[in-house]
Amino acid sequence: MIAIWWAELSLVMKILWSLTLAASLIFIIQSILTFIGADADADFDTDVDMSADGSDLSNIDGGSNLYTFRNFVNFILGFGWSAILLQGSITSVPVLIVVSVLIGLALVAAVMYLFKWLASMQQSGNINLQKAAAGCEGKVYLTIPAQRGGIGKVQITISGAVREYDAVTESEEALKTGTPIRVVDTLDANTLLVEEINSYTV
Repeated sequence: MIAIWWAELSLVMKILWSLTLAASLIFIIQSILTFIGADADADFDTDVDMSADGSDLSNIDGGSNLYTFRNFVNFILGFGWSAILLQGSITSVPVLIVVSVLIGLALVAAVMYLFKWLASMQQSGNINLQKAAAGCEGKVYLTIPAQRGGIGKVQITISGAVREYDAVTESEEALKTGTPIRVVDTLDANTLLVEEINSYTV
């Protein structure tokens, strides 16, 4: 039955079904690994660097983290399933595409809001960041431009929990995704000054 159903699909629908099912499978795997604290998420920053960390629920914070693999998967989920489910109700292909794109974008926005809310809940409480983060080690989540030329993101462990913060560096070279770092100073409630661990001399 499945083979017959698949054979009767148009090329466009085959591609759409393939993308949607693949996105659904990736979403399920990401969700499972995220909530058990394993490495699952591959994110792209402006340098198309990849990170394989999905252990922190606070990985969505602001527009700088919009173009991620996770968000791409969420968009395909919303777009793909909408197009598949609504194709019988919306006969106009352009209208179907527009509606599906809007639903996909809405899903991305909703998930980003959810993760940002979870991040705020995760970082709330009586944590004194200046004291708690000093000397903590972690890794770069999104590339940090050199010489305080911009803001990246890092993940550090505080009180046994992995947390994500904005970060800058005074290093002469950008700190790429995955680079091990140590917190040098706290600049504000959510921004750290960090340095590559390897740059310390013994």
